[in-house]
Amino acid sequence: MTAFNFEQARQNMIEQQIRPWDVLDQHVLDVLASVPREDFVPERYRNLAFSDLAIPLGHDEFMLKPNFEGRILQALAVRPGERVLEIGTGSGYLTACLARLTTSVVSVDIVAEFIESARVKLKAHGLGHVVLHVGDASGGWGERRYDAIAVTGSVAAVADHWRQSLSLNGRLFIVVGQPPVMEALLITRLGEREWLRESLFDTELPPLRNAAPPRVFEF
Repeated sequence: MTAFNFEQARQNMIEQQIRPWDVLDQHVLDVLASVPREDFVPERYRNLAFSDLAIPLGHDEFMLKPNFEGRILQALAVRPGERVLEIGTGSGYLTACLARLTTSVVSVDIVAEFIESARVKLKAHGLGHVVLHVGDASGGWGERRYDAIAVTGSVAAVADHWRQSLSLNGRLFIVVGQPPVMEALLITRLGEREWLRESLFDTELPPLRNAAPPRVFEF
């Protein structure tokens, strides 16, 4: 039986899935090429690590598709020395990519099993500097401000705590809306009371656990 060629599959992922989705930032492509995605998927799905699939992680959660992860990384444009917050650690793969771009990453997940698994995998790849927390971050996470925030579950609307958690010139990636109408947004803090909101692309993403439900209007 021929051994699975992970390196070829990785290059195919980049050339056939990620680049066609307009992910062209070379720093991002280099990170996606260097972080071994196959080490972050559940073992039984290892040979599917580079497929255009939302791979099941357990607990009714799924790993983001490769092209989606690429768009998050490109939109946030994380630079060395910046402080990053990730809401929804999941497999830990996106966490690892962020940690390759800067040395200050905080990642939070409500599922303790995901955090324990991510801790082992990140350490194995020399990324032990990531700070991992088990907790419910649907209402924000602490009082610190961050240069970049990635929210990996969708919300009905952008709550103010996400905007307030940004540093000056900080960027927030978040998916807003309800199925089947959702959009990925990049929100940049321009001043203490000024934010720029950019629509990146239409998409569909499972909701962030415990996020505020959409408002219901009665007539």
